[in-house]
Amino acid sequence: MEPLFGVVLGLVLAVASPAQDSCTCATNKWAVCAQDGPGNCTCRLVGSDHPVDCSTLTSKCFLMKAEMIPLKEKRLWRPPHGLSDTDGIYNPDCEDSGVFKARQCNQSSTCWCVNTAGVRRTEKGDRSLSCSELVRTRWIYIELTHKRSSSAFDVPDVAKALTQLFESRYKLHPKYIAAIKYDPPLIQIRLDQNKKPRWDVDIADVAYYFEKDVNNDSIFHSNSKLTVSVNGDALAIEKLWIYYVDEKPPEFCMRQLAAGISAVVTVVVLTAGIGIAVLLILRWLHTRKYKKFESKEMREIKTPSLE
Repeated sequence: MEPLFGVVLGLVLAVASPAQDSCTCATNKWAVCAQDGPGNCTCRLVGSDHPVDCSTLTSKCFLMKAEMIPLKEKRLWRPPHGLSDTDGIYNPDCEDSGVFKARQCNQSSTCWCVNTAGVRRTEKGDRSLSCSELVRTRWIYIELTHKRSSSAFDVPDVAKALTQLFESRYKLHPKYIAAIKYDPPLIQIRLDQNKKPRWDVDIADVAYYFEKDVNNDSIFHSNSKLTVSVNGDALAIEKLWIYYVDEKPPEFCMRQLAAGISAVVTVVVLTAGIGIAVLLILRWLHTRKYKKFESKEMREIKTPSLE
């Protein structure tokens, strides 16, 4: 009887172990998951304790908030590049839905307005700064270059490979991929999302996931390195640039622009003034030399010859 019991117990443990291991969030490595019932795995995000839907991408706002949590609170896990490069990273204020609040502030009471991608679109001010609305980022332009190979890829093959990547890895419907242009080694991608149904991922979240993948700091739980294949050949991405275009133009303060223009005008005027002064000095020196020569000739003419 005991051997039979041991076999049964071993089978139970073998079945239970994979179930326990499967309680992870495939689309978010920052999520902490727990088995709270048979076949029921609940995941919450570090830093905000919000429940995470692991069947889709997590909002960029929640992800940035999670990145600001000290590493010791992240289950002793340290990403390859961690927080050493914090350019553009801040601890954002998020709505319960995961979208950015229109006004963001830091600990020194400095505030600014952002778009739905969390990118600053106004000058910084104090806490009296008012942001009337969260302006939607409608277009995102992605430019990237790949390492040069012996021969360039075909344009349709590159477009097909990247479309499949965004659809399968980032859950982005192909209708939001407005264009993909390829001029070796430059690839340009335009994402266009004027209106977003609740069930579709946001292009700002897609761009953030993609940027992290390219920088070898994947947000996915597997933390696997991004690989893009074009007809069996690797498309090795080398450099990446992302540009955000909002429904409304940014509202940067005109006095900053005026100060910049004034500085440029000042430099131009000074340069022109120095140039004119140099020309006048050279002209004066040339005229003085000519008068000296003319005076010498006149003296020689007036002096009688001794012969």
